[in-house]
Amino acid sequence: MTRPPQRRRSPLAILSLLLTVMAMVFGTAPASSAQSGWWDPAARPAPDSQINVTGEPFKGTDAQGRVRGFVDAHDHLMSNEAFGGRLICGKTFSEQGIADALKDCPEHYPDGSLAIFDFITKGGDGKHDPDGWPTFKDWPAHDSLTHQQNYYAWVERAWRGGQRVLVNDLVTNGVICSVYFFKDRSCDEMTSIRLQARKTYEMQSFIDTMYGGPGKGWFRIVTDSAQAREVIEQGKLAVVLGVETSEPFGCKMILDIAQCSKQDVDRGLDELHSLGVRSMFLCHKFDNALCGVRFDSGTLGTAINVGQFLSTGTFWKTEKCTGPQHDNPIGLASATAAEKRLPVGVKVPSYAADAQCNTRGLTELGEYAVRGMMQRKMMIEIDHMSVKAVGRVLDIAEAGSYAGLISSHGWMDAGWTERVYRLGGFITQYMNGSEGFVAEARRTKDLRDKYGVGYGYGTDMNGVGGWPGPRGADTSNPVRYPFRSVDGGSVIDKQTTGDRTWDINTDGASHYGLVPDWLEDIRQVGGQDVLDDLFKGAESYLRTWGASENHRAGVNLAAGSSASASSTEWNLFTSYAPDRAVDGRAQTRWASGWSDGQWLRIDLGTPSLVKRVTLEWERAYGKAYRIEVSDNGDDWRSVWSTTAGDGGLDTAQFAGTTARYVRVLGQERGTKWGYSLYEVGIYST
Repeated sequence: MTRPPQRRRSPLAILSLLLTVMAMVFGTAPASSAQSGWWDPAARPAPDSQINVTGEPFKGTDAQGRVRGFVDAHDHLMSNEAFGGRLICGKTFSEQGIADALKDCPEHYPDGSLAIFDFITKGGDGKHDPDGWPTFKDWPAHDSLTHQQNYYAWVERAWRGGQRVLVNDLVTNGVICSVYFFKDRSCDEMTSIRLQARKTYEMQSFIDTMYGGPGKGWFRIVTDSAQAREVIEQGKLAVVLGVETSEPFGCKMILDIAQCSKQDVDRGLDELHSLGVRSMFLCHKFDNALCGVRFDSGTLGTAINVGQFLSTGTFWKTEKCTGPQHDNPIGLASATAAEKRLPVGVKVPSYAADAQCNTRGLTELGEYAVRGMMQRKMMIEIDHMSVKAVGRVLDIAEAGSYAGLISSHGWMDAGWTERVYRLGGFITQYMNGSEGFVAEARRTKDLRDKYGVGYGYGTDMNGVGGWPGPRGADTSNPVRYPFRSVDGGSVIDKQTTGDRTWDINTDGASHYGLVPDWLEDIRQVGGQDVLDDLFKGAESYLRTWGASENHRAGVNLAAGSSASASSTEWNLFTSYAPDRAVDGRAQTRWASGWSDGQWLRIDLGTPSLVKRVTLEWERAYGKAYRIEVSDNGDDWRSVWSTTAGDGGLDTAQFAGTTARYVRVLGQERGTKWGYSLYEVGIYST
């Protein structure tokens, strides 16, 4: 998916530069139902927000045994703890109560004159009424990017409205933290990630206390898909921990030199897994030692490019794309405040309009991290990766039949959508306005039907992205309060916190508690079928997660097998013999003579079931070639072919067939050289 055009972006300057990636998702309010049930706490804090939802939350599965409910695959519950602790004002919960949780940053008082990030992201002079509880005159609001939107009671309302999965992405950015004027804690990214994970578990305990003790509350952090299913079947909210940060495990890059090692990657992945993290972005906003990023555009893109330079010592570099997919155009818009941070004499470069791809893809270290995530059964977030990086990740996943790929908020080229679905991955859309959201949902409807998958959304709240504004009370199809939840079991009225009552028609998506209202707005605009697809989202997300957990690396039948070829390139110092393509060593390869019609034949020794062949090409790749099989080595039958090979890692998947011999037959070279393969894999699965 491309980044939805409806996604609002205020021109951010310096600190906003790359900070456009942090959001939280929480919305709820205390119940106003007359009856009391398991969903009502025994001891809610007083005073507190209202929930304004009546009726019992649905439990169990449908007639086919599938869980029901919406999924928000991209939120940032704890980003108020990130970026030095003073960028996002307010807390998701507080033992001292709502007055302590929903108050502004100290420097915003008395009138917002020092709300620097506020006027950078929103424009104007940043002045606003800083008081949150109980008046909420100026915040939270759909266009206020610096104030808490994920108060726990607002998240509760979203759960009561039918949401059953919430992915809490732990997020921060060391450069933004370092350049922001106000902070009260370390800018170290991993230190912040650890803190946010701990605070999420504390939030679970905070809610549990209201319901009578450990395990009793509706907010349940889960670490595997089976546990998530149990939680949802109980009618509760399954919370998954993810990570979205620019320099994971300290894997930044300075002047194109990696500042981390494979050992750092292993230690970092092990630590995150032990914290309960099950999905992760390898890069975000800045190129790092693992991968290149998908660019931002316009003023924001220029500001983030400045941040890239401050972080890495280099600006983004572009090249002409080799395929139909492309990264976002950088644009030439100025970002004066950000550019003032550059050293004297250093300027943001200009970029050719026909060069829209990042030169940096997935690095060798990044590939090691991807394979490490696969070994740990973690889900790989591909939004924010450059086209070149995503393409390689897809190649690796296809070669290993690994389903665990997630596009969680619409930051991926639309040309990759079917490849993700074919693997068993999951895709959502950013929380756009209802018209834009419906249009994009309809565009991809046929593919979802083809692969039998549901849909999701990524609210990205407290992620400095902007959220749907009001359509107006005078529109022909407004949300009419009260309305029923999609399952029909709950009645949802306007949400009230303190002295303020919000209406999606006139206020837009101001905080997480209005997610059910936004979903009803989508129903008004797009009809029940769009909402039905979204209601299947939790099941589809859990299928992707479960498939990644159940993944088993297939046995490579080609490893160590006997190999022969039509020809072998001669070299005085290096052997390019056929068996080099099946020796299990990534540095060795078979290379043919420089002409078409070359072949590599592998003898498996005994007849075996063959369903999948992987080819790791050297620069001399096959543009057109066939995969053939034989029982006797003489009579061949074609099982797969292509005329559009582009090198790299190819996967040929076909209906299983029994054969002893497998042959790669080159028909047209992709270069002036011959055909050259580092490694061939042959699998029965």
